[in-house]
Amino acid sequence: MAAVGSGGSNAAAGPGAVSAGSLEPGTASAAHRRLKYISLAVLVVQNASLILSIRYARTLPGDRFFATTAVVMAEVLKGLTCLLLLFAQKRGNVKHLALFLHEAVLVQYVDTLKLAVPSLIYTLQNNLQYVAISNMPAATFQVTYQLKILTTALFSVLMLNRSLSRLQWASLLLLFTGVAIVQAQQAGGGGPRPLDQNPGAGLAAVVASCLSSGFAGVYFEKILKGSSGSVWLRNLQLGLFGTALGLVGLWWAEGTAVARRGFFFGYTPAVWGVVLNQAFGGLLVAVVVKYADNILKGFATSLSIVLSTVASIRLFGFHVDPLFALGAGLVIGAVYLYSLPRGTAKAIASTSASASASTSGPCTHQQPPGQPPPPKLSSHRADLSTEPFLPKLLTKVKGS
Repeated sequence: MAAVGSGGSNAAAGPGAVSAGSLEPGTASAAHRRLKYISLAVLVVQNASLILSIRYARTLPGDRFFATTAVVMAEVLKGLTCLLLLFAQKRGNVKHLALFLHEAVLVQYVDTLKLAVPSLIYTLQNNLQYVAISNMPAATFQVTYQLKILTTALFSVLMLNRSLSRLQWASLLLLFTGVAIVQAQQAGGGGPRPLDQNPGAGLAAVVASCLSSGFAGVYFEKILKGSSGSVWLRNLQLGLFGTALGLVGLWWAEGTAVARRGFFFGYTPAVWGVVLNQAFGGLLVAVVVKYADNILKGFATSLSIVLSTVASIRLFGFHVDPLFALGAGLVIGAVYLYSLPRGTAKAIASTSASASASTSGPCTHQQPPGQPPPPKLSSHRADLSTEPFLPKLLTKVKGS
């Protein structure tokens, strides 16, 4: 598990292990195809289940748990899990693990301190998600939260000097339009809502969460480009900062109430399910993301929106009207278009241009007799193109 999460090295495989390179091509491709389907299922379930479980736990009758304590517990469990994985990487040698952590965390303290910024933002983002999901339906949140694609794209252009294709810019405009339609439906009173919900506060929280997610994701990627640390080490460092900053936020926001009622006040099995999902779901995604390309991630996001909507109808009595269906459909289409590799997008554009040219006049080129036809371009050319930037799943490890 650790080898996969840290880059897929199979150095720890035993003498009886069979590497992918030693398999027959057909067997290897079938195994890779199965792993892609498994990755798709994991991404869909993790994306949808976290939002649905938070919504369910926050709307249950009875004592409501403190969201700040759930954020802290998720950070603690995540950090402990990464520590155990690093311990396994060092083959159970406590001395080697201690020396490694001393070197990576304390000696290289500058690299460690760089993670304080994204950790602060991730902690804020996690708390904002609880505020947003507590004040808007799960399906509406799932659609609106896709604005993180827009914010991440903008920050990647500004901070990493990335360029976006025309199709990607058009898809971002389509995404914004779809979210605006869904929010207009929500503001117009799309179905009954509980009296303790404030849609305005929910919208403000989800927009702030998307902004923080976009900035933190790009900033984190910029840090990782000049770093050789494993994904488990980086998440351990993030967990240390996240726990400390989460405790500060707990003390500032709900310190008096937590001191009076207790840290685990209101915790039920459903709440523990949320904490475990938030702690381990992102780490699980970090393992399977190597088998998922951008199209698969976009497809997973689209399926998550559909799954969240269907589950919201069954669990929370959510009503889908034509306006919501239109907005959600635009968002799903925008996510798919944005996730297309750049080469594929160009191929679509050139195909459309060729089709229009062939129907407009005699501009077709005929091969002279007696000469061989020109070589066809490989259909795999698009795979060699630079993939567009999507919000990293490593960000989900923290924000999810």
